[in-house]
Amino acid sequence: MTDKHQAPERNASFGATMKAVFWSFLGIRKRSDYEKDSASLNPVHVVIAGLIGVMLFIGVLVALVKFAVS
Repeated sequence: MTDKHQAPERNASFGATMKAVFWSFLGIRKRSDYEKDSASLNPVHVVIAGLIGVMLFIGVLVALVKFAVS
């Protein structure tokens, strides 16, 4: 007996998730890529990749400010 309400299998790698999050940060996403990613990316990986992306973004901004004021 199969369950019709079973969650779809999320089989994208963490690297693929990082790539998708990176392009999303830049705002460059094709609709077809978004639909493919939404079906295959693991939500936990997306959250972790987003947090890593935010930390990198803040680090780059801090480095640029330190460079600009020195």
